[in-house]
Amino acid sequence: MKAKTQNIIPVLSIAGSDCSGGAGIQADLKTFSAHKLFGMSVILSVVAENTARVICVHNIPKNIVDEQILAIFEDIPPKATKIGMIGSTELMQCVALNLEKFKPENVVIDPVMFAKNGFALMPVENCEFFKEKLLSFADVLTPNIPEAEFLCGFKIKDEEDMIKAAKFLHQLGAKNILIKGGHSEDNADDIFYDGKQIHTFKSERIATKNTHGTGCTLSSAIASNLALGFDTKQSIQRAKDYVFNAILYSLNLGKGCGPTNHFYQFFE
Repeated sequence: MKAKTQNIIPVLSIAGSDCSGGAGIQADLKTFSAHKLFGMSVILSVVAENTARVICVHNIPKNIVDEQILAIFEDIPPKATKIGMIGSTELMQCVALNLEKFKPENVVIDPVMFAKNGFALMPVENCEFFKEKLLSFADVLTPNIPEAEFLCGFKIKDEEDMIKAAKFLHQLGAKNILIKGGHSEDNADDIFYDGKQIHTFKSERIATKNTHGTGCTLSSAIASNLALGFDTKQSIQRAKDYVFNAILYSLNLGKGCGPTNHFYQFFE
């Protein structure tokens, strides 16, 4: 029988590994698969974590990261690249140099700084380096409110502050900014700024603690939809719809914040 080969769109995640499977590289690869894409990964850090806590983080040596990225781009260049947790300035410099070298399209950067339990995944002293070296590569930047506060240096109390933060981050070089409103006290609306116009993505809250990995999942879903050819606003809306259902049909696993359900469409 002759093989029935198929065309499939490749996408890449450059991020940390979550051994419990709910966030990081694991969440990204599941999201890519749910969008019928071919997921690839470059692992920057190995994180020993679960739904309740982060135990430790081990950063991968820079030369191994360089060689992982080379292996991808010399053979299967991705149609979109999602960048997540970067645990050291050395790795930030490494990723920035490779982005400059290979010039990937549709770069989505999720500035992962804190785990759900507050564990600092990006040390405070690395923040300025991150802004200087990486923000300008972001076709879409997706900070939540605490991350945006960290990057901007001021408190975000309401939608007006979210708009101010989005404009500030655009001035620093990010092309499109989505300030996620999940930490807001008023609602869960997100603010999007493309350098010209502000758009509000309305979001309904879901009463659940099972939200482990939602930021990783949203950013990889945005990258997935960009790879599929949707424009930025369409990609964000489609990604938000996907994450909403992944949370609505979340999984009761673990003792802490359980994972979202990346393959909810395959469950009854």
